[in-house]
Amino acid sequence: MQLLVIRHALAEDAGPGRDDTARALTDPGKAKLRQAVRGLRALEIQFERILTSPWKRAAQTAELLAPIARAAPIATDLLTGPPRPELLAMIAERNETTAVVGHEPWLGELGAWLAFGDPKHGDALIIKKCGVLWLEGTAVPGGMQIRASIPPKLLRAIR
Repeated sequence: MQLLVIRHALAEDAGPGRDDTARALTDPGKAKLRQAVRGLRALEIQFERILTSPWKRAAQTAELLAPIARAAPIATDLLTGPPRPELLAMIAERNETTAVVGHEPWLGELGAWLAFGDPKHGDALIIKKCGVLWLEGTAVPGGMQIRASIPPKLLRAIR
């Protein structure tokens, strides 16, 4: 299976008294994400499904991936904390190209768990906002290989 782990695009700043789950994408964040989607399309990437955190900035990122998705995003609270076996089961339930949209440090931990067999090495994987970690293999601990780590600047430059 192909799994693309995508960090949400640039969002409003966090601050005291602000609900972190309600932070929206900024206009520059949306514009950069649209350019990144063009880069993914140029790489001929299309998702059969998108799993997303329900937090606003991730859900908005997943919605903007719609031009390269065959189905509407599926929100799951499993992407709002450290990766758990239930998330791996959800990813693995279909053997198809899947995007996972969420937040750091949990996405790095997910990538490390799948590629190295241990989520403790998540800080070894840098996923910038709107960046992509492309994995291939079986969605079990240590069952995937890193195919590419694509920073957002490179995605936006692909034509």
